Amino acid sequence: MPDDIRKYAAELVALGPDVFLTTGGASLAALLQATRTIPIVFTNVPDPVGAGFVDSLARPGGNATGFVVFEFSLAGKWLELLKRIAPSVTRVAVIRDPAISAGMGQWGAVQTAAPSTGVEVSPINVRDAGEIERTVAAFALSPNGGLVLTTSPAAYVHHDLIVSLAARHKLPAIYFTRFFVTSGGLISYGPSQIDQSRSAAGYVDRILKGEKPADLPVQAPTKYELAINLKTAKTLGLEVPPTLIATADELIE
Repeated sequence: MPDDIRKYAAELVALGPDVFLTTGGASLAALLQATRTIPIVFTNVPDPVGAGFVDSLARPGGNATGFVVFEFSLAGKWLELLKRIAPSVTRVAVIRDPAISAGMGQWGAVQTAAPSTGVEVSPINVRDAGEIERTVAAFALSPNGGLVLTTSPAAYVHHDLIVSLAARHKLPAIYFTRFFVTSGGLISYGPSQIDQSRSAAGYVDRILKGEKPADLPVQAPTKYELAINLKTAKTLGLEVPPTLIATADELIE
């Protein structure tokens, strides 16, 4: 955990708020290290049980509760959507962070779904920019490749590089949030950030009225969004199926 995040969390705890609202695993870890008494509501955390943030989803047990970014089974949906928009893809590189439990969980879900989609999957680590660039370039030397980007803090850090590499090597890629599609990526499928924020606000309200985080179950998303960048699809020579266009929540032209 970076020292600046730890220091910032300690400073916030010293202010004595009634409740914290935070997003992402890194900030949640820092807050839990700084306090085990002030209630915390979190969003966009991939695996709070595996990371040790809560005892279980049904009974969090401590001073934190909130909303997971998604269930790992969603990773299989990414493969399905990638095949629908780019049927010629038979090889998929899965960009993941092996240092976090969510990275390995998503990778495992993709491996499980691969046989039913008829693709061969291989991992690419996101430890540093040089490794990502070298590994994607090597993967792109063979035809019919595509990319799946799993969720992690490192994915956001290297988002420009990953989107540019997919374009440079003409690799159809699917991402976990629309942020990458508005930045030039091909397609994304993931939970609605607005919906999670609204739900988190509801938990904050309940805690301020006297309920305890330990008694509020950690919830999975209920609303998902599909975004497609039609300009990127055209550049890659892909014809987006009408069924995908009809079901998309956002089309970027």
